Amino acid sequence: MRLATLNNKTRDGELVVVSKDSKRYVSAQHLYPTLQQALENWSEALGQLGELQLKLDKGEAQSLEFSPELVLSPLPRAYQWVDGSAFIHHIKLVRMSRNAALPETLETVPLMYQGGSDDFLTPTGDIPQRDFAHGTDFEGEVAVITTDVPMGVTPTEALKHVALVMLVNDVSLRGLIPAELKNGFGFLQSKPSSAFSPMAITPDELGDAWKDGRVHLPLNVAYNGEFFGKANAKEMFFGFGELIAHAAKTRNLCAGTIVGSGTVSNENPEVGSSCLAEKRMLEKINNGEFKTEFMKVGDRIKINMFDAESRNLFGDIDQKVVKAD
Repeated sequence: MRLATLNNKTRDGELVVVSKDSKRYVSAQHLYPTLQQALENWSEALGQLGELQLKLDKGEAQSLEFSPELVLSPLPRAYQWVDGSAFIHHIKLVRMSRNAALPETLETVPLMYQGGSDDFLTPTGDIPQRDFAHGTDFEGEVAVITTDVPMGVTPTEALKHVALVMLVNDVSLRGLIPAELKNGFGFLQSKPSSAFSPMAITPDELGDAWKDGRVHLPLNVAYNGEFFGKANAKEMFFGFGELIAHAAKTRNLCAGTIVGSGTVSNENPEVGSSCLAEKRMLEKINNGEFKTEFMKVGDRIKINMFDAESRNLFGDIDQKVVKAD
């Protein structure tokens, strides 16, 4: 099932079901006005929304043409957004870029931060930046949205609480990160609003590509219209089961919690990168200096993922950077 949130000029938008070919949509407002409400009643909503999609795909529902420009992020705001760093190659490169030591628990405890979730960008909306000395960067990731998760859940049980999968552009301000981390309280100003893919899909839409709590597909990243990366998301060191269990170790997670994978990264240099910081560090290692600049006004980032049948699973995150008012 493929779900999206129509921009109806309200804060939380209108839940819609999208056809399997991503060309048409039908409102689900008569069932659940918003995606958050559907998630809070997921055991019933899954069947009801699934029936609506069957009618849509059979041409039995009154529908309209779908376009990513029509929608907000699937959850325009969320009760919780926690982002892991499950790709160890990324951790190593980024730590090197700021001369930071690797954590002793690198392979035993997932890294995770709690991000701002009150105001997400739209999938095709601008990325506003106030000061370009801050070092604006994109980060291509995969994320899941959960149902209610009980405290102390095991990684295996945690996967039963994955309702939907989507993509993320986790915007980062690299110039602000070192000072914030040095203060010992983690990210805040260095992690502005993120954007999510136009559609969030149920794991069954991924078929065999969803296994072990990982998406076994490459994440395509284009920067200013040129190839930037195609790292495979299957190389998560910690799967989403481990990430959800880590977040729920001492608390319940409410329905609508978003859990991110962290920047998708592979050790094979031929697949490129999913963020500028990685590419810059590789330039430093290989050539002795940084060459690639961080984002500036007009730079555009596009993130998507295709299945084995060349279907665009989530739609495109397609954003450009602008100077904030």
